[in-house]
Amino acid sequence: MKTIFKKALRNALVYYTVIVSFSACVNKDEFFELPDRGGIDARIWSNEGAIQMLLDGTYRLIMPEFPYQYTINQYGIHLASDENYFSGTEAWARRAIGVNGTLANNDVRYVATKYQGSNVGDNRYFDIARCNNAIKGIPTGTLPKATQDKLLGQFYALRAMAYFELTRIYGGVPLVLEPQDPDNITVSGRAKAADCINAIVNDLDSAMVKLNGISWADATERGKINRAAAASLKAKVLLYWASPQFNPVNDPQHPYDAARWQRALEANREAYDICLASGRKLMANYATIFQTEGTSNTEAIMVRSYSSTLERRGHNVESRIRPASEGGSPNDAYFATTKLLNAYPMRDGRPIQGHPDYDATLFWRNRDPRFEATIAYNGSNWKLSGNNNRRQWTYTNAINESGNRGVYCKRFSSPDLSASAVNYTSNIGGSGMDWIELRFAEVMLNYAECANETGDMVLAKTLVREIRRRAGIIEGTAGNDFGLGLATTIEQMRELITNERMVEFAFEAKRHHDLRRLRKMHTLTGTIEGIQIATKTTALRTHLEAINPTTGLRNRDTLNINVKSTYLFYFNPHTVVIPGGNGPFSVPEYHYFYTFHNQFMNSSPLLEHTIGWEGGTFDPLK
Repeated sequence: MKTIFKKALRNALVYYTVIVSFSACVNKDEFFELPDRGGIDARIWSNEGAIQMLLDGTYRLIMPEFPYQYTINQYGIHLASDENYFSGTEAWARRAIGVNGTLANNDVRYVATKYQGSNVGDNRYFDIARCNNAIKGIPTGTLPKATQDKLLGQFYALRAMAYFELTRIYGGVPLVLEPQDPDNITVSGRAKAADCINAIVNDLDSAMVKLNGISWADATERGKINRAAAASLKAKVLLYWASPQFNPVNDPQHPYDAARWQRALEANREAYDICLASGRKLMANYATIFQTEGTSNTEAIMVRSYSSTLERRGHNVESRIRPASEGGSPNDAYFATTKLLNAYPMRDGRPIQGHPDYDATLFWRNRDPRFEATIAYNGSNWKLSGNNNRRQWTYTNAINESGNRGVYCKRFSSPDLSASAVNYTSNIGGSGMDWIELRFAEVMLNYAECANETGDMVLAKTLVREIRRRAGIIEGTAGNDFGLGLATTIEQMRELITNERMVEFAFEAKRHHDLRRLRKMHTLTGTIEGIQIATKTTALRTHLEAINPTTGLRNRDTLNINVKSTYLFYFNPHTVVIPGGNGPFSVPEYHYFYTFHNQFMNSSPLLEHTIGWEGGTFDPLK
């Protein structure tokens, strides 16, 4: 551990010195005359530009990216769930859910893969060291207190984010909250999870105080953390602390603490109120949440800003989303499983199981409108390249397509982006769509969950009702009430909220963490499945793809796919496809807290493996 911190800190000192050389404009002689050669030139903390450079780099390292954009360090482990086909085809995701192999001690490498580095994922404690130095150093500078506070508030929130990610993955982790002298490092082993949670909450409390009244210019400061974001993060952290991952029920060794839910409820109520007061509210159209940027997006609370025109500020999500016919290279990460498809309720909010209007062949009909906003199915309308009348065909070997997937994900596509501009190449291009890490709908559903667990089902239903009303689910009769009338107990409402999160946050990389937070990962049944659709015969496929000389359209583009007899004349009902070699879900219960990999463990004799893992003695819940 000392080696990790020492090398990371020495690297940090070099970085900070470079900041001084450019920001303070010292000459070459002054550059080498550091007042404290074992530390940081104090002039840094009196230069707002220097601190801002440090802060920008810290955002880059800590603020989450678009899911699947960051793919190193066996990151598939942290995206594995029952929602995407990727979980059955990516090597590490398959192990994480046990459908093909298992995880071993050395596999979860989130904490660090290097002793130092300036790339995302190199060393999470290096990221934290940046925050520690800023939090300690900024108050020693000469900047006005208001300026210091707005900078400090962001560093406190970023440090909390870094520790929260570590804690929800590993449980208790080494807790370092002060800058370390690289020649005299003092560090203990893994702290209790309770101590980590308290430190995270304290940081977010500090951020809320220091960012109170701070607003950011959207054009130049989009993505900076404000008080509403800090409050929402605190509420989320306390939701985790109350949830079964950290607060299991019926575990004699770790007594259940109902008071945690009350604390979480109060924090979530505060976050909800702060968000409302700051102008946050649900976007009117679920389908355009990610397509709307700037002040027009009233739902976005925490954002990572991207650009298609600034070098090294883009991503290739558009390519991963789009079909080949529109310049894309579709990725399994955005291929919905049958479990996700079946999670969407019907238009009246009731589940598909036993519903009289559900048709397994025409599975898209009469569904929750979020299905249409998220899923492109065979023959559905999907505007791309500015073509409002474009239809997407997903049958096997469809002309100009690849991958033979029965459905696509529409959520993160840019409808007016031309096919020629889809690819992010040479560090530029693509859609430049911003990633929304936290939005108001999540605050509402977090609040609803806390309300339900503390016995206020009326409030829980009120919040979920607003989510479903925005989605376009019909109100129905008083007994149905957007489908909420089916939940009459805390347990039933809990399951309804869990399913609502799966639908509302489809492909937003939240399902994996929800399954772990709720201790549902080891209860998954079945396996990873997708769907495929085929034409009845090759001759019919040829006919469908032929161009009608009168209309100039392919024959398929005039089909009414909602007429079952017409659909079945041309297409077979969908078939289920399972990635080769996969078996049923098999997740050990001890996987709710991973253990550190050997490279990190071997850095200090004070560290312990997590119980359940080979040689594990550290109990993350004690």
